[in-house]
Amino acid sequence: MKNLFFTLAILFANIAISQTHQITKHNGEELDVNFIKHENDLIHYSLHGSFEEHKITKFAVSKIINKQTNQTQKITDKVIVNSKSDYKMVTVLPQEKTIGLKQAANFTGLSTKTKGEPPIANKNHTALRIKTKSASNGYPFVSIVEKADGKYEAVAYVY
Repeated sequence: MKNLFFTLAILFANIAISQTHQITKHNGEELDVNFIKHENDLIHYSLHGSFEEHKITKFAVSKIINKQTNQTQKITDKVIVNSKSDYKMVTVLPQEKTIGLKQAANFTGLSTKTKGEPPIANKNHTALRIKTKSASNGYPFVSIVEKADGKYEAVAYVY
């Protein structure tokens, strides 16, 4: 009788800790995970046998499939940047929202300083220049870090 209860307990425990979702990334990779939440452009999940919470940016994820109900939730469309004219499709992300994307290139340079322009306009000109450079190289995401000495460092990301 003890063996029967033990076997049933193991069976139900296995069902309870099995992966309930599948994350499909834009690069084709599929992860079997336990989905936790989607918040602030980040998807929180845990891996099999672990209670440690992992994060991935929503921009790297195509869809999440609930394995129990077979329901598919589309997260984002894949952005394909082919030429310099596609600069409007390049997304500027803060550094903490690039988790799950691959670093492709670094750009450095001087921030735009136009006499008589407010600082926000200069920042927008710098971002536009970086987005154009990123688009011409085929990178759909970029993260910009402005330095105090009037320089910037930009990191381009791909799927």
